[in-house]
Amino acid sequence: MRLFAAVLPSTDAVAELRDAVRAVPAAGDLRWTGEAGWHFTLAFMGEVADPLLPELHTRLARAAARSAPFPLRLHGAGHFGRRALWIGAAGGLDALRLLAERADAAARRAGVPMEQHRSYTPHLTLARARHDHADLRPCLDALAGFEGTPWQVGALSLVRSNLPVSGVPGEQPRYEVVEEWPLTGH
Repeated sequence: MRLFAAVLPSTDAVAELRDAVRAVPAAGDLRWTGEAGWHFTLAFMGEVADPLLPELHTRLARAAARSAPFPLRLHGAGHFGRRALWIGAAGGLDALRLLAERADAAARRAGVPMEQHRSYTPHLTLARARHDHADLRPCLDALAGFEGTPWQVGALSLVRSNLPVSGVPGEQPRYEVVEEWPLTGH
């Protein structure tokens, strides 16, 4: 099962972002992610063997229980190279980073082979360029001042990523929440 730990934006945050994205100039070089795929990845685990799942669930539940709810809002825009356009976050960034560290540690302790740890950049991927020559500037300019309404992050989600299998151009991965744990720490 292909899994990652994530924070999901509130319904209101998704609606605000949808409205902002509609106002972005058309860019044929970009493949836009669907709203169902909007999330803040905390720890990408890749393929996780079934025997590791019970321990992973236990450890992620423990990470959530140690983490208090925190405010977050969608904020600004950025990019990774010339290939990925994203929306950033503001608010409880220290709490978000700590939750990402705890989710990563939970996966490692459960025996999931994780990529080498890198510093966490909170982002929600909006679009990916079809090639390295895409001009992201008009999109970045249109979204640079975006400020979403704060919401309270209250859960850690374990999400399954189902990659496209039909071969139809433009098909998006499908995401399903496998389990969700409330943040109950103080």
